[in-house]
Amino acid sequence: MPTTYRIAAVQAEPVWLDADATVEKTIGLIEEAAAQDVALVAFPETWIPGYPLFLWLGAVAGQMPYIARYHANSPTVDGKHLTAIRQAARRTGVTLALGYSEKDHGSLYMAQSLIAPDGDVLLHRRKLKPTHVERSLFGESDGSHLKVVDTPLGRLGALNCWEHLQPLTKYALYAQHEQVHVAAWPAFGLYKGLAYALGAEANMAVTQTYALEGGCFVIAPTQVISERGIETFATTDEQRALLTPGAGSSRIFGPDGTPLGKPLDEQAEGLIVADIDLSVIDLAKNAADPAGHYAKTDATRLLHDDRPKSAVVRPGQAIGPHFPDLPDLDEPLADDVVS
Repeated sequence: MPTTYRIAAVQAEPVWLDADATVEKTIGLIEEAAAQDVALVAFPETWIPGYPLFLWLGAVAGQMPYIARYHANSPTVDGKHLTAIRQAARRTGVTLALGYSEKDHGSLYMAQSLIAPDGDVLLHRRKLKPTHVERSLFGESDGSHLKVVDTPLGRLGALNCWEHLQPLTKYALYAQHEQVHVAAWPAFGLYKGLAYALGAEANMAVTQTYALEGGCFVIAPTQVISERGIETFATTDEQRALLTPGAGSSRIFGPDGTPLGKPLDEQAEGLIVADIDLSVIDLAKNAADPAGHYAKTDATRLLHDDRPKSAVVRPGQAIGPHFPDLPDLDEPLADDVVS
């Protein structure tokens, strides 16, 4: 396992509500990362088909024109869009952390998949509890989705957005000795100047804190909003006033909380790139290992139920949701699959 390699956080605008076009853009960003010798690249929360900004812009009745379109452009884990991205990972040899709206029959989930450089899915998870109005569109997951996995790049884990405000959720990953963490965020141009908690400063602060608390590297990708994005979701002047162009704030932090890489302008698209050395994690944890020598188990402990839960349990069947068989990447893609 290499201890030094290059990582990247995406800062870009999705092609809103268009899975085909966003997958095409995704593959271009993967190829850009490969050209810069990046070993691991991370994409924002619900990158495909873009964060559903319409949820925050008015009454539920006004959201109805977007719902069917959002469902139709939400990938399945075994569908053509994820297959095309898995093939891009294998073609370029890059490990990916992909955020997307996952469609599972009639339900949507805020999903993250960690894809190996051979195209295998190393980790598939869903946001435990969508935040505020997100719960009107997305379902919840369970403790089995709090998992850190061993990879050739070290022990990798991921969370979405305000899961980073949940101390027990974070501690469940710290206790699995995470070395590189993906903190996936949407754009921060929503209610800018009106709600500090939704802004970049507060949310990048909790991301930096995650790196310091966990003694790990953190990759924090974000989305960008352009005027095109605002016009996609805002139909009134009042709604336009709630969205601000730009808002990209992607960052990378070291295990002592140090910012790494060169940030982009908030309206720019591209990659934040940094070279990391996993061996410095030992130095950080020598001072404070929250699930190791700095824990106080006689005073506080976390109960983490990591058993998968299912709505239906049949006699003789394993408990937990079924993960579908993924397509063979050696099979040619259908004509309508993004390539």
